[in-house]
Amino acid sequence: MPEALHFIANRWVASDKSPTIPVLDPSDGQPFTKLARGDAADIHHAVSAARSAFEGDWGRLSAAERGRILYQIANTLAQHHEALAQLEARDTGKPLKQARADAAAIVRYFEFYAGAADKLHGESLPYQNGYTVFTLREPHGVTGHIIPWNYPLQIFGRSVAASLAAGNACVVKPAEDACLSLLRVAELAAEAGLPPGALNLVTGYGAEAGAALARHPGIDHLSFTGSPATGTLITQMAAEHHTPVTLELGGKSPQIVFADADFDALVPVVINAIVQNAGQTCSAGSRLLVQRDAYEPLLERLAAAFSVLRVGPASADLDCGPLISARQQQRVWDFLSEAQHDGIPLMAHGEVDPAAPEAGFYQAPTLLRDVPPEHRLAREEVFGPVLAAMPFADESEAVRLANGTLYGLVAGVWTRDGGRQLRMARAVRAGQVFINNYGAGGGVELPFGGMKHSGHGREKGFEALYGFTTLKTIAIRHG
Repeated sequence: MPEALHFIANRWVASDKSPTIPVLDPSDGQPFTKLARGDAADIHHAVSAARSAFEGDWGRLSAAERGRILYQIANTLAQHHEALAQLEARDTGKPLKQARADAAAIVRYFEFYAGAADKLHGESLPYQNGYTVFTLREPHGVTGHIIPWNYPLQIFGRSVAASLAAGNACVVKPAEDACLSLLRVAELAAEAGLPPGALNLVTGYGAEAGAALARHPGIDHLSFTGSPATGTLITQMAAEHHTPVTLELGGKSPQIVFADADFDALVPVVINAIVQNAGQTCSAGSRLLVQRDAYEPLLERLAAAFSVLRVGPASADLDCGPLISARQQQRVWDFLSEAQHDGIPLMAHGEVDPAAPEAGFYQAPTLLRDVPPEHRLAREEVFGPVLAAMPFADESEAVRLANGTLYGLVAGVWTRDGGRQLRMARAVRAGQVFINNYGAGGGVELPFGGMKHSGHGREKGFEALYGFTTLKTIAIRHG
């Protein structure tokens, strides 16, 4: 894979600008390659290539033919699974086991949407006598995809594979902090038979390439995953041309534990939900709400589990890798410093491996207790391995605490009481609610998205296909 080039119309293309972006290894803080610094001209080149593909070879394919190509992409990615995982681990800092899971997930996304491509149907609608009315689901045309740095392979898969299955051509702007695996995926997709221009990838900074993509008049639909603040800017830019936007904007997701919960089942799940990817997960279970009768016993068990967690470089494949950057590391440190200043008790923390490079961006997993619900730590997304615990008395208080942030992405409810399970699932304002589990193993088939400041629209499952199409109604009067 060449250095500092975009991938447009199945070719490596140099940027119009000479400056490049250094790529740092989060495990040691050292640069090891560089990216092209794309701008509006590069984005326009990519959009033009996508438009030509949509109006040409790619757009003329039947749904079944699109599905066969997506299957070929899935098979090709599977053949390069380990290489993609190694690249993802070095670029993002995540442990190899997580990177391997991500490399497997993108294969599954392309498999799922390959099979779904020819099963996206319209409907026949009953109407007045003398009319036949039906609907068609048609692709938007050219879709833009702004991909974050925390799960490049997975989020690319759930967004781009769905868009391609629906018949769109795609322009992708990955985060400058983690692009390498996606550049390789684009190259492999071309090798698998994807026509030129159906998938184009431009690297660069968000304020330059990302903004140019969001406000480009040739983009018919935009998908963005990132922070609420940036999502607002993206929406404003897209509104200049009335471009519809799917937004997934993070969360402050609660794990709600009642006294009758199965501690043996929940402890490893709760830990994984905050430690996975060093807590840099939109759906991280970052708030722990525990019924008072169970509060102390559960915290004791969690503290023991936190104390043995180990953090180190991606290649060490420990419980937790580094954060993505020095900037993100400082953000987490700021939250922890504020918590210490405000007297929030530290219950337990893991340890950074003494052999880890000093210049790496490490943060030990940390469990804090008795966090006031109004505190910033209980309301804002840390995006690090920090779990904030607080007690509640009953269902009504649990619901009030769970819904007491601006976010509404995911929630976990732990109880053996069947009636309580359903009451809580209905009362909690979140796009996904998991009962006695959290995340359901990723669930390519499960619609994913948020409420409130966690965004709108849905990705994953068939709902993603609906979002990447537009509905046309045809009414025929025949007497």
